[in-house]
Amino acid sequence: MDTRPIFSSASRSLSSSSLKDRLSKLSVTPLRSISALQAHVEFVPSSIPRARRLQTAMVAIWSTSIVTTFALTLFLCSFPPLWPFMLMYVIWLNYIDQAPEHGGRMSHRFRKMAWWKYFAEYYPASFKKECDLPPDRPYVFGYHPHGIIGMGAIATFATEGTGFSDAFPGIKPHLLTLASNFHMPIYREILLFLGVCSVSKRSCSNILKSGPGQAITIVVGGAAESLSARPGTADLTLRKRLGFIKIAIQHGADLVPVFSFGENDIFSQMPNEHDTTIYAIQKNFKSVFGFTLPLFHGRGLLNYNLGLMPYRRRIVSVIGRPIHVTQTDKPTLEQITEVQQEYIEELMRIWHTYKDEFARSRRRELSIID
Repeated sequence: MDTRPIFSSASRSLSSSSLKDRLSKLSVTPLRSISALQAHVEFVPSSIPRARRLQTAMVAIWSTSIVTTFALTLFLCSFPPLWPFMLMYVIWLNYIDQAPEHGGRMSHRFRKMAWWKYFAEYYPASFKKECDLPPDRPYVFGYHPHGIIGMGAIATFATEGTGFSDAFPGIKPHLLTLASNFHMPIYREILLFLGVCSVSKRSCSNILKSGPGQAITIVVGGAAESLSARPGTADLTLRKRLGFIKIAIQHGADLVPVFSFGENDIFSQMPNEHDTTIYAIQKNFKSVFGFTLPLFHGRGLLNYNLGLMPYRRRIVSVIGRPIHVTQTDKPTLEQITEVQQEYIEELMRIWHTYKDEFARSRRRELSIID
């Protein structure tokens, strides 16, 4: 008796067709997923010029400098023979070294290194000088807007990548940042060589009274303004920021408004309107730690639209006309607000003069939101 299974030809044809379809789906689906991912991510072509690769590498190194220096510190701590030296270094930077409050340890040679030129050319970042600044007095530069990180401020006031010292001979700029940055081993030394100092009142006073030509650059909007940094916008936190104006009056330092076109365009930020959970979390974080963490994204090292590196978008910092102030040890609120009004008018003049040249893709006009 024949025990072989009996199939009709139609049955065999259907089974064969079904099997082929299933195998086809199994092999095509992953390929389609990969193709979709490749279509979404715009990868960098292999024929990029060497100069552009160096520019990208320099920005990547700076963008990860806090992480890499922290990792280097941990690596050095993994060697027991270095523990006494690391302990002494930590004690020295936290309790002995006063450089962040006394003008830093600026190295002109370090500020003029070629890699800072690559850093500035990446965006590219540049500045427009409206008038000369005589080095016979101190200056307070107010930088707007803050942006996510303030890359334009770093390129112009913390390095010679844009040629600041050549354009303003005799002016010694000090970009100011949070004092907490100077508690980070190794990273703080880089900041000090660049002339970056603490933004504390004591630091501002020590720099401005150390002689003519000394200048401080304060990113006025601070962490609060970074939450409003979105491409095509310029929402400034300025009305309640009177401290930098008071400092300028007390030391007879001319106030110089600086508006940086493009600073808000180099990163995109997740929606965080005032009634969202993200905004509430960010504000609470700022109230506890003194700074905030915007949820942003940009490009990657090997692609153009996915990552945490800034986009290649032009930044032009317009350095406006100085506002002369009369030195007063104890300025009244009326005096401070009067100077502030002059400052705001000059800032608005810069915006209206150059917006059609440097902010053609703007979504709305400059606005002072707080």
